[in-house]
Amino acid sequence: MYFCLSSECRGEEKVDQPDKQISESEGESVTLHCKYKTASPQADLFWYIQRVNDFPKYILRRSKYGGDNGTEFQERFQSEVKPDSVPLIIHDVHVSDSAVYYCALKPTVTETHQHSHKNNQSYDNKNSQ
Repeated sequence: MYFCLSSECRGEEKVDQPDKQISESEGESVTLHCKYKTASPQADLFWYIQRVNDFPKYILRRSKYGGDNGTEFQERFQSEVKPDSVPLIIHDVHVSDSAVYYCALKPTVTETHQHSHKNNQSYDNKNSQ
């Protein structure tokens, strides 16, 4: 099996997949590592798979409160959020699991912004009479 990992960073929020390539024998288990950094106490972490000539597909979402798996990935794919990582474990690896795997972070901290809006309306006296 051949696994290729990708990472993405944005500002203070950071996701890092330190292992860029992993190979494992069919039928074994493999762990794909993902380290993250966020200021959010309620971050959601996601795993996606992208097979050759296909779009990325949702595998699972995890937070410290739980998560869910995509229907295709119910039994063999699992993950648990740790304080600074969210490893993806694939059990009973199949040849079809060879793909690019993406780890993504969605912080759920919201900021309050105040917007001032001036409502400037002009009336044409000719049309209002």
